[in-house]
Amino acid sequence: MKTFPAIFIALAFAGNIFAADVAADFTAANQLYAKGKFSDAAASYEKILQTGAVSPTLFFNFGNAEFKSGHLGKAIAAYRHAEQLAPRDAELRANLAFVRNQVQGVTQRESFWQNWVGTLTLNEGAVLTAILFWLTLALFSARQIRPTLVPKLKSATWIFITLTLFSGTVLGLQAANHFSAACAVVTTDNATARSGPFDDAQSAFTARDGAELSVLDWRDGWVQVMDANGKSGWLSAKLVEVLPGA
Repeated sequence: MKTFPAIFIALAFAGNIFAADVAADFTAANQLYAKGKFSDAAASYEKILQTGAVSPTLFFNFGNAEFKSGHLGKAIAAYRHAEQLAPRDAELRANLAFVRNQVQGVTQRESFWQNWVGTLTLNEGAVLTAILFWLTLALFSARQIRPTLVPKLKSATWIFITLTLFSGTVLGLQAANHFSAACAVVTTDNATARSGPFDDAQSAFTARDGAELSVLDWRDGWVQVMDANGKSGWLSAKLVEVLPGA
């Protein structure tokens, strides 16, 4: 894994990534980063994101700037957004792992199966499953139209049936993980989780900047979370960034 000197920014290609009105702001943010003005760069990247512009490069650069500004949680959240768009990017995964290793205290990690099904985006998984389904259907159609091909296509038909069922199962796991396994990333130095969704509730545990917690419930600006030790509590939504599953 590479260490984190990372100025992995796309100055030359900004115009190809975004519309013209956003590309100039993106280039300006990259220049702030290159000058070592990391907080200003992070603010500029965030402003671009607020316009609705989305790309793995933008989230990646935003994460780099937040890390250099000392904000582990915001960096992890940005990297995880980028990872959902580019799950096989080696530099991105290296930086995410590096920043996660800086987090103090208890935090969660994706399970093996979550990492495995996360190697494709949800859209990629859906496209792959659709392609396999239509190829399987084409084989069945060919067998109906030309019965003499049945013996020759028998093995191929079973292979594509198996691949389609397997791909569909993986897609189902991806969807379940994406829509039901939300994660809250702590974005402040110390966040006190409380026994109930109100400020005066008893303290349940403290989570450090960058801690990743499972989301159990939402209520009136509060998020119920659980840490890797199984402790649960309520955090103000202002203290975390909630992400969908991997």
